Amino acid sequence: MNDEEDLIQSALSGQSSAFETLVSRYQDRLYTAMISIVGSADEAEDVVQESFIQAYLKLDTFQQNSRFFTWLYRIAFNFALARRRRNRGILSLDESRENSGNEPLSQGDSPDDQLSRHEDVQLVHRALALLTEDHRSILVLREMEDLAYEDIADVLNISIGTVRSRLNRARAALKQQLEKFPEWNPNI
Repeated sequence: MNDEEDLIQSALSGQSSAFETLVSRYQDRLYTAMISIVGSADEAEDVVQESFIQAYLKLDTFQQNSRFFTWLYRIAFNFALARRRRNRGILSLDESRENSGNEPLSQGDSPDDQLSRHEDVQLVHRALALLTEDHRSILVLREMEDLAYEDIADVLNISIGTVRSRLNRARAALKQQLEKFPEWNPNI
């Protein structure tokens, strides 16, 4: 058994500290991913909290066919999509960008490089917001969360072939959206 399996077994046997360890291990990563999905820090916080509650309540149904984070991510992803559908049209693009915060910047970059990177990140966020949910979701999972194709297939409940084709179409759609912005620099 590995550390994660031990924690899950301990949590199932009633040790709340084991589940707390899982929460502390994955909450920041899950929160960051959910901001990209729901577009708001407050909404992402709610989704993450709901997801951990649901994961705790349903932990006995986790079959360990995948990593715990993949299972947890799928729960959060479903909550996030449900919220987006429920709140569709409530957040403006500017509010979404403002609420999502800034991307971390490397300390070694010059101020000009940091500003340029920040502007590029903002453009990518704007373009992502214009994509369909399917395209945005798959790009977030692959490009921002760096999930393997198998994990993406598991999270989205689609085949690996569908992951490949949808990812290809999503990248093309993102590129098309970015090209609509006059300030976009395609050489990054």
